[in-house]
Amino acid sequence: MAPETSPSAVLALGAQAAWSLVRRAEALRARAAKGAVAGPLLGHGPVFRVPVGTAGAPTLDAPLALTVDDGPDPDWTPALLDVLASHGVRATFFVVGARARAHPGLLRRVLAEGHHLGNHSLTHRQPFAALAAGALDHEIAHTQRVVADETGVAPVLFRAPAGGWSRSVLAAVRHHGLTPVDWTVDPKDWRRPAVEHIVERVSRAHAGDIILCHDGGGDRSHTVKALDTALTTLRARGARFAPL
Repeated sequence: MAPETSPSAVLALGAQAAWSLVRRAEALRARAAKGAVAGPLLGHGPVFRVPVGTAGAPTLDAPLALTVDDGPDPDWTPALLDVLASHGVRATFFVVGARARAHPGLLRRVLAEGHHLGNHSLTHRQPFAALAAGALDHEIAHTQRVVADETGVAPVLFRAPAGGWSRSVLAAVRHHGLTPVDWTVDPKDWRRPAVEHIVERVSRAHAGDIILCHDGGGDRSHTVKALDTALTTLRARGARFAPL
């Protein structure tokens, strides 16, 4: 598919790139402070690190938050849930509404096993920030309804597809009473790199980091294998995990 070149798409991609720089700055800032960061650089933006109140954060031994995007998937979500259960790790699954509607049983399993659900839009359209206000509202609101109807629990967190933030996206998210969530550790597992690459990137996580991985949108066998190894490494280092 040819890249979107409309003026709104170009502006949206520019905003997405700008937020990527903020994300990098937040990660570097946390490393320099050894995790003891009082608050975000930009108060109006998304959450980049484990927020205050999550298992006692922020402290030098704040928990890590593993987040999983783009599911649920009938093959990879169950496989990943099995890995998480074997390590005693609870995560936050940011689900795509259309896929959630197709696999409601997986939503219920995610919650039953102690994980949390977040909203990741209805159709994962990109660039997300190029959508008109009505389309943004539909993408967010419809996913809220799907998850609430199938589980009885409405998400309180939202993550924009590909980190596609903008003022309009953030306003729409907050209009629905949701907290926007980003990340600080990204192994780019959606590109399906080598298992060793994913392990190395995830194992670098430090207290308070939000880790991004994926259980949908393609073959996630490398992610499943890598997380089994990385979680072993992090647990051996004394890392704690908590869902957002």
